[in-house]
Amino acid sequence: MIDYESYHIIKQLSENDRLNTAQIARHLGCDPRTVARWLAAGQFRPRQGVQRSSKLDPFKADIVRMLDRHPYSARQIYQRLVQMGFEGGYTIVKAHVRKIRPRRVKAFLKLAFAPGECAQVDWGSHGTVNVGETQRRLSFFVMVLCHSRMMYVEFTVLQTMEHFLSCHANAFAFFGGVVKRIMVDNLKSAVISRFVGLAPKLNPRYVDFARHYGFEICPCNVRQPQEKGRVENGVGYVKKNFLAGLDLPCFGAVQPAADLWRDDIANARVHGETRRVPAELFAEEKKVLIPPPAHPYDVATISQIRASRQFRIALDANAYSVPAEYAGQRLALKAYPDRILVYADGKIIARHVRSYERHRDFENPDHPKVLLDERKKARDQVLYRRFLTLSSRAHEYYRQLEERRLNPRHHVRKIVALTEIHGDEAVAAALEDALFLGAFDSEYILNILEQRRRFSTAEPPALHLTRRQDLLDISLQTPDLSIYQSHCERKG
Repeated sequence: MIDYESYHIIKQLSENDRLNTAQIARHLGCDPRTVARWLAAGQFRPRQGVQRSSKLDPFKADIVRMLDRHPYSARQIYQRLVQMGFEGGYTIVKAHVRKIRPRRVKAFLKLAFAPGECAQVDWGSHGTVNVGETQRRLSFFVMVLCHSRMMYVEFTVLQTMEHFLSCHANAFAFFGGVVKRIMVDNLKSAVISRFVGLAPKLNPRYVDFARHYGFEICPCNVRQPQEKGRVENGVGYVKKNFLAGLDLPCFGAVQPAADLWRDDIANARVHGETRRVPAELFAEEKKVLIPPPAHPYDVATISQIRASRQFRIALDANAYSVPAEYAGQRLALKAYPDRILVYADGKIIARHVRSYERHRDFENPDHPKVLLDERKKARDQVLYRRFLTLSSRAHEYYRQLEERRLNPRHHVRKIVALTEIHGDEAVAAALEDALFLGAFDSEYILNILEQRRRFSTAEPPALHLTRRQDLLDISLQTPDLSIYQSHCERKG
């Protein structure tokens, strides 16, 4: 099809350059008959398209009236047209409604922030990551300074209050100061509830944290992500530029890689909005930040728990030990992102490194000692009572062992064990002899028992003779006694 520009080229090549129809056709790459037809035409006339009738034509005026009355959706208009006898499809109705009522794009004011005035925070998540032998959801905290677009990113596997506050504190340490306001979404760590016409009810812990660092909390309106568009874009940038296609072997490898990406790419690029490098613009903004407080805020989450009969407490699907004497008692747990502390009556009784694996048991070797000592004492008491039943003078023998500092429990254990071999009466008699002889040691008791067995007055058993005849018929030669006689004469 020849357009207006091509028509004038044809006329110019024919009238000014004196080219024939074939030459003009070769020059434009079209059919010579097309060139001849346009040369014969007195002027350019655009091609008129063929207007085809549509099933929607009789109803177009009705659609306009409906839209003037109310901003119906295309689906609502289609349903009403069907009731009016329309036999066409929904697609043609939708296309016509879009044509006569273009999609409206909501307009937003462009916000501007002074240096150090405001920062925006939000959580993001990206699949799962290996933590030991288990998997956890990978989350990341983002704080963006509104003026310079300087970004802080920290990866976690939980979005609990202690992690939320700890990420804030780490971000302030990274920036070297605190902004005047922080814009935050309506997550439970920041906003507990909000009702139409009333100010949002903020989380008391977050309010106390903000008071400690000296910033104001500014919650965004519900379902208004554009109000914190800087951090929304930051979360998307982390996902698209850092996490997309990244091989994550384990959780421990994520944060070092994120720190390197943050410093070398995110904060070192030319920002698309400011046309400045965030790190360079931050150098100006840092001068007006509020200095952080001298003492850090205690970000731990405190909860009341009860230790199990196995003197364990549970957290994050893991078990941690406490001293055995606190089994079954109510205790206070302080959970930090990296450690846990257990208190009883305001006194720390257990410390553990916090683990984010699952179904692991962590026991301090000192915690079961009291229980083991009690069990050992109980066993010793049983042996002691057994020892006292052997003889009326067993207590005197035990006292003599104590006076000589001979570890009485050790000797009592051995003496009681001898009753399994020699019987109670024999051991009792040996104790009487040992007291008479002043022999206070389990080895003496064993020696007395062995001596009594060896010199027992019991008659020897009958001699058992073999029945083999060849062994019974024994003939002995008469001994030669002259040897002994000559020996006696020499002695005389």
